[in-house]
Amino acid sequence: MNNIENLKQEALTKHIPIMQDEGISFLLRFIKEHHIKHILEIGSAIGYSAIRFASISDDIYVTTIEKDEDRYMQAINNINNFNLNNRIEIINGDALDIDIEGQFDLIFIDAAKGQYIKFFEKYKNNLKDNGIIVSDNLSFHGLVADPSKIRNRNTKQLVKKIKKYIDFLKTNDEYETVFYTYGDGISISYRKNDK
Repeated sequence: MNNIENLKQEALTKHIPIMQDEGISFLLRFIKEHHIKHILEIGSAIGYSAIRFASISDDIYVTTIEKDEDRYMQAINNINNFNLNNRIEIINGDALDIDIEGQFDLIFIDAAKGQYIKFFEKYKNNLKDNGIIVSDNLSFHGLVADPSKIRNRNTKQLVKKIKKYIDFLKTNDEYETVFYTYGDGISISYRKNDK
């Protein structure tokens, strides 16, 4: 299967979380416009967004981390099917337990929502000068703005953690963050001394 639409449909059918169309379109445009070449993604799932990023241009390289072994294996298969295994490196492991060498133009956080602050703090050291950190799912299906729709305790806890992360970004002394409503809510954080 090397058709991106088929891959998207497979993810939707199997309830595998991938970026919403509007969000990924925004991010792909951003990557093109800012000439981003090296991307670190935290949370591969089945490799959908990594494949979309690498497909923009032949000189884009993606390192992506996936904790779930089944999804990791699916991602390897999908990356191979798109002939992108020479430009997408996928690592199976918990992003909080492994160390990544190298510097990146863009770090994309799209994994366990409750760990976003830890991911941000751990991987900001892998950011090149003038690099950016992008976070997805900050509106969490509209529940962050309207918690009255929350039906269970786990979701309530998760929404609290996302709100805490948003506050962390807003009050961060090192980074300036711009929030966008595209897709499921995206933020772009720039190091203040880079601007």
